[in-house]
Amino acid sequence: MAGPAALLRQCPLLLPQNRERTAYEGFVSAQGIDFHIRILLPTDFQLKNAKLHSCPDLSSFMVELKTILEIALKNTQDLHIPRPPEYYSCLVRDLEILGWNKVAYLDTGLTTIKLKAEDSCGRQHLITLKLNAKYPTEPPDCLVDFPVPFAISWMPQSSLLDIYNQFLVALESLKEFWDAMDEIDGKTWVLEPENPTRSATTRRIAIGNNVSVSVEVDPRHPAMLPECYFLGADHAVNPLRTKLNNNMHLWDPEISLLQNLKDLLEIDFPSRAVLEKSDFAKDCGICYAYRLNGTTPDQVCDDPRCGQPFHQACLYEWLQGLPSSRQSFNVIFGECPYCNKPLTLKSSMKKL
Repeated sequence: MAGPAALLRQCPLLLPQNRERTAYEGFVSAQGIDFHIRILLPTDFQLKNAKLHSCPDLSSFMVELKTILEIALKNTQDLHIPRPPEYYSCLVRDLEILGWNKVAYLDTGLTTIKLKAEDSCGRQHLITLKLNAKYPTEPPDCLVDFPVPFAISWMPQSSLLDIYNQFLVALESLKEFWDAMDEIDGKTWVLEPENPTRSATTRRIAIGNNVSVSVEVDPRHPAMLPECYFLGADHAVNPLRTKLNNNMHLWDPEISLLQNLKDLLEIDFPSRAVLEKSDFAKDCGICYAYRLNGTTPDQVCDDPRCGQPFHQACLYEWLQGLPSSRQSFNVIFGECPYCNKPLTLKSSMKKL
């Protein structure tokens, strides 16, 4: 059995409280944190009822307890360790200066804060701050729904108000980008993403039955011509590609992105006021569902008399099972499941 010397080596801050050494009080350290602990031993010193694995003596018990604490601290993200008093006083002072009306959420441990802000167009935004124990010497982690990185300038004398003001400046710098995306969302039928976030830079816009265009907008230069990828049967999208290539010189950064797309493609996008999304959201001809693992049908039979849409994964599996199909590199050649016309599937969807 290990004696007092072994226990002293393992837990130098755990001290006996009586001559019989049946009561101990002090601290046990794990991951650089000191935990206050008080232990009362049975008079026979047997630890057979201890809730840890077989521990013949107190020293072994403490070794295993420290091991468990180490593992718990590494794996438990939300374990709230009390912060020093100056942490709380500084935080409360900063919140009072900032204004409690700007606080959308504050957790019980006072370590996570969500602040709300409104940009000049009335859009609501949130910034989540995760503070560590060394705040304000060290800055909090900032989480925002932005399409670009958000880095703050911080000094030890900085406060939450400084972060909030930098957040407002960043919001205004993205105003033109969000204006462009909001116009697309409000005036066209967006097929993907289904519920776009403020950080989303891509929109797949319905043009017609089983025909759409995916635009990738640069958030730093939203007035520039975006990357455009057409999806649909070749007989429908080839004329659109031709118009885009021929009219690129007409792009005018002084007018809206959506109006530029209309002018270059010489089309009017289907209006949300006239048509329903179901007019464009056609189910896959193989699985009979619209969404499959978050994706929508983006492959279409090229025969104008058919035009049946498919998910890429569904069509790939279908063609793989046909004895008549053949594959060359990343292209599979086969037949449409509906009209038996020749059909080609490329592994890459992006084609201009």
